[in-house]
Amino acid sequence: MKWLLCDSEYIDDGMSFGFVYMIENIITGRKYIGRKYFYSRRKTKGKSRRVKSESNWKSYYGSNEVLKEMVKHYGGQHFRRVILSLHITEGDCNYEEVRLQFHHNVLETDLFLNENINGKWHHKPQHIIDGRVLNECYRIEL
Repeated sequence: MKWLLCDSEYIDDGMSFGFVYMIENIITGRKYIGRKYFYSRRKTKGKSRRVKSESNWKSYYGSNEVLKEMVKHYGGQHFRRVILSLHITEGDCNYEEVRLQFHHNVLETDLFLNENINGKWHHKPQHIIDGRVLNECYRIEL
């Protein structure tokens, strides 16, 4: 399955550092939001310079174990891989991933497979979510 950008197959032009994506299981409707870099720079053993090498982004289906099991079970043809945004810096890519994960409440709904955001925020127990909704006295309108 190819990566889509604006409903067309994405072809890397080498201008971006990475992208934020959403992978959706077409059968169940469950989704995952993440980020992927096009290239990595690594030092090879015994060398002093870093070497730029292409990542596995073309065949990538996320790092989430549940998602990977679903891909094995259903097959890659039953998933849509969509590039939500392209970024020219690592920091911008990371920021946008976290921003979209919070914006879509990936930790507070069963629609998303995400188990954490940035390794810092994790699913909250349902009683905490329910209690917070009851105590929202003040809302900030932007």
